[in-house]
Amino acid sequence: MDKVQHFEIPAKDMKRAEKFYRDVFGWKIQDVSIGDMKYSMAHTAETDKKGMTKETNVINGAIMEKDSSIAGPVVVITVGSINRAVEKVRDKGGSVVIPKNKVENMGMYARVKDTEGNIIGLWENIRNAG
Repeated sequence: MDKVQHFEIPAKDMKRAEKFYRDVFGWKIQDVSIGDMKYSMAHTAETDKKGMTKETNVINGAIMEKDSSIAGPVVVITVGSINRAVEKVRDKGGSVVIPKNKVENMGMYARVKDTEGNIIGLWENIRNAG
């Protein structure tokens, strides 16, 4: 069973949103490179070198620039294979919103739309080769 990994909060004004979540909740904000997307990690708990939470039962998230494909927050689900997950989404009537992209040295990310029009993020961790 695939697990919820992450959340994404869309923002019209990235700097304003980052300041809001930093000031209100004490989150640490870090810019991340994902293709052309404006995207900042929102660390809600202490993390390791790969940005994964050290505590159990908590997740980190992100603030991302709002675009026409996003109506509200996005739930991100960790999958074993992003390619297989995208194939399943298409087979079951969903569609791809953002194709697979590498996220620095952490993993692969894609965004899909389900049969109800909801946007869902897909995440595949990069496996440690050594």
